[in-house]
Amino acid sequence: MRFKKSWLHQALCFPLAILFSNVCLAQMPPQTPAWPPAGETSRKQSEIPAGMVRIKGGEFQMGIDRAEVPRYHRYFGVNTPALFEPETPRHSIKLASFFLDRNLVTNAEFFGFTRRFPDEDPSEKLAKLDQPFTEFDPRSRYGDRKNLKHWVDGQVPKGLENHPVTNVTWYDAVAYCQWLGKRLPTEAEWEYAARGGGNPIFPWGDAAADPSRANYSASGHGTTTSIGTYAPNGYGLYDMAGNVWQFTADEWAPYSSSPKPAKNPVSGGDLFSTGFSFLSVTTRRVIRGGSWGGAPVNLWVEYRDSHPPDGAQPFVGFRCAKSPD
Repeated sequence: MRFKKSWLHQALCFPLAILFSNVCLAQMPPQTPAWPPAGETSRKQSEIPAGMVRIKGGEFQMGIDRAEVPRYHRYFGVNTPALFEPETPRHSIKLASFFLDRNLVTNAEFFGFTRRFPDEDPSEKLAKLDQPFTEFDPRSRYGDRKNLKHWVDGQVPKGLENHPVTNVTWYDAVAYCQWLGKRLPTEAEWEYAARGGGNPIFPWGDAAADPSRANYSASGHGTTTSIGTYAPNGYGLYDMAGNVWQFTADEWAPYSSSPKPAKNPVSGGDLFSTGFSFLSVTTRRVIRGGSWGGAPVNLWVEYRDSHPPDGAQPFVGFRCAKSPD
């Protein structure tokens, strides 16, 4: 098994090689809102947006003490001290209540984002990810143009409609969430939600990882699976472990060692819930949850890794969050 972090986390995933037919789906543009939203109808704080779960705020301990590292070495069968360094030190977090998508964003849902202009020709073959980000195409930040490379002529391959969207960048994820009046979750929100109301080792509990609980390397799929294939956690959230890594709003950085509880922290100081400031981001972003190519340690609720914001890969996706109005 491979466990290396951050700059080498791609090694946790197996290469994805899928052949698609030349037959494209007959997908008409759905009725979806304009982007950015002109203004949402005010909701009472108690109302829950469709497809989301309300996570009641609270205080929790995030990270582990350095004295605990040997125990996790033994538990996961990993004798690499540096692997657990980013999870230290343990520190206190206070979070306000928030909403989180019950499921990962799917290919079919992201297709609606690529066809968000009502006057766009449905026969257009390229997914227009260059608008409305800015006047220049953010994909020009890298030359390989891996965005949605598994799609066929800008269309979702048959059978993958309900799979989590992958081969998208952090910029794409931020823009998609903004389009729906949402945002990416912070790293602290993500972990708090993944715990499901308790303090388990994995989102499903303390039982060891096995192929019945999540889509990871031992499951043998070698690619994504449909959302909701595995049981949800205590908050009713699906795929909080495995399937695809999930982007967060946070910049990759060491944990704080302050003894005072941090209130609604976000590394980098910006939720990127509105506007185009996210386009100036060049630093690595925190990803969570592990993927179809990951090891059990990657499914651990405390495990954190990073990814470049312009990196579009077949093992990274996202879900959206939202603050109460």
